[in-house]
Amino acid sequence: MKHSLIRILTTSWLGMTVMILWAQPQEIVHVKRGSRPSTMAFKVEDQPSIDGDVLNDPFWKDIIAFGDLVQTQPKAGAPASEKTEIRIAYDQSTLYVSVICFDAEPKRLVVSDARRDASLDNTDAFMMILDTYHDGQNGFVFGTNALGIEYDAQVDNEGIGNFNLNRQQGGIIGGFNLNWDASWTVKSQTGSFGWSSEFAIPLRTIRYQSGENQIWGLNFRRNIRKTNEVVYWSPIPINFDLNRLSLAGTLTGLSLKSPGNLKVIPYALARVAKDFGNTSSKSTLTGDAGVDLKYSVTPSLTLDLTYNTDFAQVEVDDQQVNLDRFNLFFPEKRPFFLENAGQFSVGSPGEVDLFFSRRIGIGSGGQVVPITGGARLSGKVNNTNIGFLSMFTQEVGEFQIQPNNFTVARVNHEFAAKRSAIGGMLINREGLGEISDDYNRTFAIDGKLGLGQKARLSGYLAKTSTPGITDNDHSLKFQANYDWNGWSFMGGYTEVGEGFNPEVGFLLRQAFRKPELRALYQWRMNGKFGLLEVRPHITYRSYWTFDGYQETKYLHIDNHWEWQSGLEIHTGINLTTEGVIAPFEISPGVIVPSGTYEHSEAQLVLMTNESKTVSLSTRHVLGGFFGGKRYANSATLKLRFGDRFNSEFILSHNDIQLPEGDFIAKLFGTRLSYSFTPRLYIQSLLQYNSVSEFWSTNIRFGWLQQANSGLFLVYNQLNGSQTILNRSFTLKYSYLIDVLK
Repeated sequence: MKHSLIRILTTSWLGMTVMILWAQPQEIVHVKRGSRPSTMAFKVEDQPSIDGDVLNDPFWKDIIAFGDLVQTQPKAGAPASEKTEIRIAYDQSTLYVSVICFDAEPKRLVVSDARRDASLDNTDAFMMILDTYHDGQNGFVFGTNALGIEYDAQVDNEGIGNFNLNRQQGGIIGGFNLNWDASWTVKSQTGSFGWSSEFAIPLRTIRYQSGENQIWGLNFRRNIRKTNEVVYWSPIPINFDLNRLSLAGTLTGLSLKSPGNLKVIPYALARVAKDFGNTSSKSTLTGDAGVDLKYSVTPSLTLDLTYNTDFAQVEVDDQQVNLDRFNLFFPEKRPFFLENAGQFSVGSPGEVDLFFSRRIGIGSGGQVVPITGGARLSGKVNNTNIGFLSMFTQEVGEFQIQPNNFTVARVNHEFAAKRSAIGGMLINREGLGEISDDYNRTFAIDGKLGLGQKARLSGYLAKTSTPGITDNDHSLKFQANYDWNGWSFMGGYTEVGEGFNPEVGFLLRQAFRKPELRALYQWRMNGKFGLLEVRPHITYRSYWTFDGYQETKYLHIDNHWEWQSGLEIHTGINLTTEGVIAPFEISPGVIVPSGTYEHSEAQLVLMTNESKTVSLSTRHVLGGFFGGKRYANSATLKLRFGDRFNSEFILSHNDIQLPEGDFIAKLFGTRLSYSFTPRLYIQSLLQYNSVSEFWSTNIRFGWLQQANSGLFLVYNQLNGSQTILNRSFTLKYSYLIDVLK
């Protein structure tokens, strides 16, 4: 192993300038720069043995450890209760990271899930975030636990956006993308000292600027579950988490060249299916094949090509019941569209999404529309983020769906002033059939202005172009945020014109003006009455038509009580107004008449510690509802046995009593998962919807290799009230070929 022999480091710490001359085979790797820590990566020629045994691997002996971690909870600012040793090295192709998580009581380690990308929130875990552009906005997350699971994610815009952390439920709208899967290796071992892990992250799997003396943003997080402790290397205020890259430390000493990256991922599948609704239909056997290609044009710019794109291994959608007159949102779960999703996210997540990838390859009625193929170019050139996506879909005559091209172009420039950017976006759907003037376009500009670390202004302005629509085809939003020292304030205004028609986007509701406000305070209790934190807050939002009619008002006053034991209770009241412009059918035969309905309701939420083998979360709402009453109760029970078997039972029960009629809407779901290894698993999802009287079954077996490729067996069945409607069994195999390895 070779290291540079002489280094001169100059740093400022508590107002003093220190110069360090070092002339040994080691280097100083951990210094303080202002309030943010900095460390140095060792360039090496040898490679470690990636088996998790850090203590006995001679590779790590000459690399100086660092790891003075600081609590965010339960005692913000206090040193971690357990020692952590971190070491970093690299060669021309790979970044190596090792960690020793010392633990005085290793028998109390909590490891709750062995699946790849399983949540690490409620287990003993170690995570890092790499800001490879050092822009304070975007990064890559890698993490593991004592079992050595692979956990990776992309962070965009410091994680700001609506997202779902549960990979098995999937879905994201910007901010944090857990469904990004890279090719890398991690192994862990446990012992009387605690537990340790070794990471080997090929540089070709991430994006960065090549050159001498590169600087990356860097932070580490460790969970110590026996004390409900969360600690960071670069201290994080209680308002934020690991994604707050503008508060990360730095990693220096990197001299990098482009390693080259060309991966080809072909797949083949066979499917047996039967439609029981057609009595003359027999089981059909079909086969298919396709290929994906990933090529790094530069270390920071990646081209993805796909042909005959397939998503057979993706979990089915969660069932929902619509108890209102607005659209339901079903999150994207398909891996191709989830990678770099934050690059294409503009709008108001979950309410006004200018680009919603589910419009590609999925019909308005949920029909599968075959995707011929397409291309995506995404990455960064200097301080400018670039995203380009073009996909072609086929004709489906049965549902009168024409062939289409969907193209999205996105540019976003980040300024030297941290947390500030301006961007533009074009979204185009072009019909390729015989219909003339079959197109829809959306144009948008957006921006954000960071006011130090505490405040930010953001917004967008968009316009659509649709044949036959010329008036009020605009949408806009302006929002101001302040987050610091436990306080969180937000004020915003959103407007959607009557003619705004983003056909490749998502609108929760049509034509509205919406002001909103939120104020929250996180009050750390430091163990008083056994409490970790109390979070009083108030939220207000209202939707108005352009004629000045209030269609919805929601005033929420609540307090969250979180105990150090992991128990959490939310107690709140909601004051609501619903203005129904036109009568609508809320349940078969039950019509809600037009009019204004003002009500109040009580809300109670209870959540027990999810790190336990048995945990329960419930939500109860009681109050007025469209001139009547609603008793809404939902519960999720989680059971796990060891670290291999996880189960989740979900029940939602809505008892609605209206002057026009009473009805009950129920949803039931159960998820079962068994992990033979972190890459070998079987999962099932069984759901029942009382409104549609459908039972659905989805069983998936996966044998993962690299980057979500491997062998998949998928069984789907849909049952009506009396009979089976359809059934299918799919066998799919995909293989990752690393051409330049």
